[in-house]
Amino acid sequence: MKKDIILHFNIRVYGILINDNNEVLLSDEFQLNQRMTKFPGGGLKFGEGPADCIKREAIEEFGQEIIIIDHFYTTEFFQKALFYPDHQLISIYYRIKLAGPQKFVVATKPFDFKKNSNGIQSFRWEKIITLNPDDFTFPIDKHVCQLLKEKFS
Repeated sequence: MKKDIILHFNIRVYGILINDNNEVLLSDEFQLNQRMTKFPGGGLKFGEGPADCIKREAIEEFGQEIIIIDHFYTTEFFQKALFYPDHQLISIYYRIKLAGPQKFVVATKPFDFKKNSNGIQSFRWEKIITLNPDDFTFPIDKHVCQLLKEKFS
């Protein structure tokens, strides 16, 4: 008897927030017992659309509302999820702006938190011109980093 394999799609939605100094906001996090650098955002929940997802994630992560400027990128290649072997990852990126003045704290160095504890996060600005794809943890973020450099440098 052949065992059926159930495969899943894992849809992630991220915000690309660029300030007046041509810097992009990065999120340094400790999740799943691992340090990671990525763009702010997270997983799409059942029943919400991608735009609703990034708006919800902004409230959860930044503590403030955002405005979507436009769609920037959606994954165009197969990417197996790093943490879940039977999941295919699809990532959607929107360019966003804050709906009001910045209210959240921004660090001046990567991983600016006292201890590695699952769920901890810090934000920092990085000039687009100095972004390095290798500084990102995940393959799709590395690709989006390169696209950002090509478009905004």
